Amino acid sequence: MAIPDFQSLMLPILKLSADGEEHLMKNAVEKLADEFKLSEEERKVMLPSRRAFLFYNRVAWAKYHLSLAGLLESTSRGVFRITQRGIDSILENPKKINLKYLSRYPEYAEARKNNKEEKLVSKEIQLDRSESTPEELLEEGYLSIRQSLAQDILANIKRCSPSFFERTVIDLLLKMGYGGSRIESGKAVGKSGDEGIDGIIDQDRLGLDSIYIQAKKWDDNPVGRPEIMKFAGAIQAKKAKKGVFITTSRFTKEAHGFVGDIDSKIILIDGEKLAELMIDFNVGASTQIVFEIKKIDTDYFLEE
Repeated sequence: MAIPDFQSLMLPILKLSADGEEHLMKNAVEKLADEFKLSEEERKVMLPSRRAFLFYNRVAWAKYHLSLAGLLESTSRGVFRITQRGIDSILENPKKINLKYLSRYPEYAEARKNNKEEKLVSKEIQLDRSESTPEELLEEGYLSIRQSLAQDILANIKRCSPSFFERTVIDLLLKMGYGGSRIESGKAVGKSGDEGIDGIIDQDRLGLDSIYIQAKKWDDNPVGRPEIMKFAGAIQAKKAKKGVFITTSRFTKEAHGFVGDIDSKIILIDGEKLAELMIDFNVGASTQIVFEIKKIDTDYFLEE
């Protein structure tokens, strides 16, 4: 069964609390997961940021809107119970409770009207039309922007000269903590002229171990098993066991299978992964704007 959206969770969570008792949020999440017969895999699905479970996030937002409408109330941290308004709502036997249903309550409609953060999240959060929580919309937007940026970076790399590509790889490896100084890396890498680079770079600043590197600035042709075999052979000839093969293209299934069957540790970085690493380590990418997402500090409001 698909993970229900947060509006579909509103009526179930209200019915769950209909006994008038206090309910722990984490227990409510488990009971609702059981009610919707979610599999273990579905219960473990996380938001793209990997900072929270998707289902827990949706239950939390369902509870938030019910509380905003006065149907639920928080009694302590992570604990809630139904209000008399909530009981009255259940007695009406509604087929569903959603944002449109909650808008009947003046304070709820006013609260959402004045919620500037909610307006900034997305103009799509309009009554029945929204199935995603604000966090999901933010993270979906972030991923969309990141994917577009990665495509732009990769397109620019493919247009650049082989020497510029060499410098880009060196810059990235340095940002990732390899190679010591920029000058040392420049001497070690950039020894072939076949629109790629071949060289050695220190694994750490002390030079305790070395990593062999090969890169291919290819447009569309995938790097196959033969290329990786040649690289592995070169590494073994140097009595080394570590290598990184970077391409602006992609690797074939046979290439991936080969590196999994040999003793040498060879990391394959395709164009997509290369662009992601450049974004993560700010190589060819810079921060444009930062949003801080905050939550209430409930401990602050606990009175002695």
